[in-house]
Amino acid sequence: MSLPLLILSSILAVTLGVPAATAAPQETGFLNRSLEFGGRTWRYQVYLPPGFSRDQKWPVLLFLHGSGERGTDGLRPTNTGLGSALRWDPARFPGIAVFPQAPEDSCWIGAPADAAMLTLDRELVEFGGDTSRVYLTGISMGGYGAWHLAALHREKFAALVVVCGGVLPPPQGTHAVRQAPETMGARDPYARAAALVNGIPCWIFHGDDDTVIPVTESRLMRAALEKLGSPVRYTEYPGANHGCWDRAYGEPELWSWLPSQTLKNRSGR
Repeated sequence: MSLPLLILSSILAVTLGVPAATAAPQETGFLNRSLEFGGRTWRYQVYLPPGFSRDQKWPVLLFLHGSGERGTDGLRPTNTGLGSALRWDPARFPGIAVFPQAPEDSCWIGAPADAAMLTLDRELVEFGGDTSRVYLTGISMGGYGAWHLAALHREKFAALVVVCGGVLPPPQGTHAVRQAPETMGARDPYARAAALVNGIPCWIFHGDDDTVIPVTESRLMRAALEKLGSPVRYTEYPGANHGCWDRAYGEPELWSWLPSQTLKNRSGR
């Protein structure tokens, strides 16, 4: 095709609303992204499901990884938990998932938590996510982070999924988790945390033989939420140790329950 005809065809394509022949289809799967914040680069991943199109509004799920996935490569957070579940069966969650990464020797408090929210907001804009169906989930260290971020951004999340997380650090101590500022000084930290997320539908998962994060952390949060009448579902795996996230994200009912939660039908709104 001669240059004048090529230019004319491109003009007609724009005028008539016909996609240009050179327009690339939207890439899906795990995509590399980065964010400049606080004087550093935060690498992360965003997942787009098969058949993704901007013609519809998709739910968005923010995933907070555990201590073993910390770093600066932006890749490790997709190797455990939600990322593994989506690779095993992409149809589980027909939506967008965002995978921020906390640096080594940090946890989901302060700058890493702020960066996680910035990545979520950026991807909501970039891919036109459904702001009424934004969800938060985390495993282990990320479970602690999920309670913390939900408390700080209660109006943002339509539902919350916490896997082997907690409010207080375990008795043996760890650098991966610490008590969030909003429950410091509270006579009952679990009651305080529950009050801050009251009304957000929650599903809590934990193994009853967890030797890293005591199952009592989840039991106490469940009791505190139930006392307030907040919508909470609870699954405890008999004989399961700490890494119960594959079982949790493998629950078929979770993936029918989660996308049905919206800010519009959340209690107290």
